[in-house]
Amino acid sequence: MSAHKFRPCPAKAKPTTAKYVVFSSNDPSEPESAVGMLAGIDYGTVRIGIAMASWEVGIATACDNYTRRGEELDAKYFRARARDERLERFVVGLPVHLDGSESAKSTEARQFGRWLGEQTGVKVVFFDERYTSREAEEMLQATGLTSKQRKRRLDMLAAQIMLTAYLESRDRGEAPPRGLDE
Repeated sequence: MSAHKFRPCPAKAKPTTAKYVVFSSNDPSEPESAVGMLAGIDYGTVRIGIAMASWEVGIATACDNYTRRGEELDAKYFRARARDERLERFVVGLPVHLDGSESAKSTEARQFGRWLGEQTGVKVVFFDERYTSREAEEMLQATGLTSKQRKRRLDMLAAQIMLTAYLESRDRGEAPPRGLDE
């Protein structure tokens, strides 16, 4: 039994406009298993938004905001999450510029993704997350929540939007763009 307790995910995600898939060094032509869990990661230096989805259902749900506590505790948290959720894949959001070029934050997100894969043994892919935080903020503004309430939900909602777009792009069989794969 794990010492970590994860909150259950809400029931439904709002569809979004799909963006392209950016794969890590894993082979993008590899067939997907039609079952298993995926975790969408909205990387941040302080907080990490987490969304979950199953290949079978294909609906992403916002699950958690993890506040970083140091490399050792972070590794313990993500290993437990990967084990308890039986994760097949982490989809890490990659913040790129409007023209598709990578930013300093992209480098940080890639480093985090590599670390995450090493720590958990779970496959990691990267996905364009342009506009997800802005879209999440707009959605939260419309709810009438206070600024503090919106802030608590922002990163996990951005992860949900990104993971939904990832699932939609895979359903359409979109290939990653040239130049952004590792």
